Amino acid sequence: MFFANRAGFYWILVLSLLSIAAASPLSTKNVTITGPAVSPEAFKRAVSAPYVFTAFTSVSESNLYVYTSSDATNFALLKGPAYTPPAGLIRDPSVILHTDGKYYIAYTTDWSGSNFAIASSSDLTTWTLVTTVSTASSVINPVNTWAPEFFKDPKTGKLNIIVSLSTGSYGPFRPFAFTANDNTLRSWSGPVVLSGIPNTGLGYIDSFPVFFNNQYHLFTKAESNGQKHVEHAVSSSLTGPYSFVQTGDFAGWGQAEGPCVTVLPNGQFRLFADGFNSGKYIYSDSADLYNWSAYRTLPGGLNGFVRHGTVLKQ
Repeated sequence: MFFANRAGFYWILVLSLLSIAAASPLSTKNVTITGPAVSPEAFKRAVSAPYVFTAFTSVSESNLYVYTSSDATNFALLKGPAYTPPAGLIRDPSVILHTDGKYYIAYTTDWSGSNFAIASSSDLTTWTLVTTVSTASSVINPVNTWAPEFFKDPKTGKLNIIVSLSTGSYGPFRPFAFTANDNTLRSWSGPVVLSGIPNTGLGYIDSFPVFFNNQYHLFTKAESNGQKHVEHAVSSSLTGPYSFVQTGDFAGWGQAEGPCVTVLPNGQFRLFADGFNSGKYIYSDSADLYNWSAYRTLPGGLNGFVRHGTVLKQ
């Protein structure tokens, strides 16, 4: 092929290089982005979708997968893998849409250790590490730091992260609160223990708070005698003291972990949970956080594939 002039040649060359770059994985100092490029249609769906679901998967605990949905039932993959952290794992990613217009995830960095990490994205597809937060303090020197969960307190307006900490090897776990010192989400104060949660056995992990009817409802996984049940505690304060109002397999969810609660278009609540060794990812609905429908499993290829994540209503 011949070009009419040199400028035409360089223009074609530039377009070719851009095309190659768009189709290739991109590595930077802070982040490795993998997976196919996101189509304009997928990006438009992400911006308009009421629900965003971030999770790790049964085949990788080091890669973030991002899904979107219009009804909190049928989720379509936006991008996966969407983010691979520069070091460690990306288990239990909890997602929020912050006041700066960016999405943030907080996630477990390893099975053992005294930190969790935060990454951000403007479009849910390209993520950058923001900070790694130490959980060690004069209050507790944890061996395990698991399942950080974002929660904005409607009473104080402050953004918190509830994280499960253990001073023994894999237990007993208790929930602790960290509070953002500013809007950059790089500086956090804490930890402050959520009082009233028993410090026995393997303890309580994966604690997810919900504010409803002027009460804080905590859905948290109880580890006891090899069983994993999501239990329900309430308090008039985010940091407690909490009292358990529903324990054991009170809702018929069976063995489950990683609960998260979102609000449906009809105003009811929907709880999602990882079925752990059942290979299921379940959801159940309630109007009052006490009475729950029989659980169903996520449709499509997500059931048995996605693991402990968070569903955000935008």
